[in-house]
Amino acid sequence: MEDSVRQQFERVAMRLAELDEALADGRMANDLKRLRELTREHAQASAVLSRYRAYQQRERDSAQAREWLADPELAAMAKEELAAAETEMARLEAQLRADLIPRDALFAGDLLRMYQRYCEQRGWQVELVSDSPSDLGGYKEVVLRIEGDGAYGRLRFESGGHRVQRVPATESQGRVHTSACTVAVMPEPDEAAEVTLDPADLRIDTFRASGAGGQHVNKTDSAIRITHLPTGLVAECQDDRSQHRNKARAMQVLAARLRDQQQRERSALEAATRKGLIGSGDRSDRIRTYNFPQGRVSDHRVNLTLYKLGSVMDGDLDSVIEPLLAARADQQLALLEGRGPA
Repeated sequence: MEDSVRQQFERVAMRLAELDEALADGRMANDLKRLRELTREHAQASAVLSRYRAYQQRERDSAQAREWLADPELAAMAKEELAAAETEMARLEAQLRADLIPRDALFAGDLLRMYQRYCEQRGWQVELVSDSPSDLGGYKEVVLRIEGDGAYGRLRFESGGHRVQRVPATESQGRVHTSACTVAVMPEPDEAAEVTLDPADLRIDTFRASGAGGQHVNKTDSAIRITHLPTGLVAECQDDRSQHRNKARAMQVLAARLRDQQQRERSALEAATRKGLIGSGDRSDRIRTYNFPQGRVSDHRVNLTLYKLGSVMDGDLDSVIEPLLAARADQQLALLEGRGPA
């Protein structure tokens, strides 16, 4: 086991000591909610530390068995002890590594597979743009690019907090743990779209180009300055003695500057939108709950509850998305009829 991993378990030991001290404080009895939280954390930390101490003991047993191998009378017993110790160490280390994985990192991987399978069923193309794996498994963040007919129209409903409730493999008492991930879904802008310059938005000024003089000095107003009135952006060109060519070049420069400005504004808007879609992560932002012990998936926006969690996690998202589409259609119809939101 790496030293960096061992250090994390030593920090668990330090935290457990802090919890012991906090729980021994008589004033804690006046805050039952906090008492329950600390008691739950203490039980979890205690179980993890107990496994780590057991691992350390088996390490010592293994080292002792290796020393006995040199003694002919103890060699046979040492081999058995060494094999048993190493088997137990492997089992404990797997559990300990799982203990350190953030539960939401594991759930992010589950959601990734769910969306990949859904897209595969609908014939959509999926590109993994970037991923940030957790050190011990799962993902901290994953970014996908999805192409397909109606992809955004259906997946837009996935934006928000997704909560999972399940019993981890390392939970010896069978207690249900809760964690959450956030999903942000945004349409992809058309990067190839050309900037259209409305003549009504332009002020075009001509002036005499500056030069060094001599026979090639520009004696006509061939230089062009174009101002984009809505934004105040300006482009000018006086490189050519042809007013027509200078104007064409200035228009190209202005279009490029306007495109750059729009890109920067779009990036800022996307960042703000992403932040809004991800939300604060508190309970009010949760749109859906995946309860593994009950095999239940619930969407809180339309009071939908389905007992088919396995198929949903395998990509059967239409059974969840269709009611959301129907609810949105009802809302739009109500607005058209002047009835207000449904």
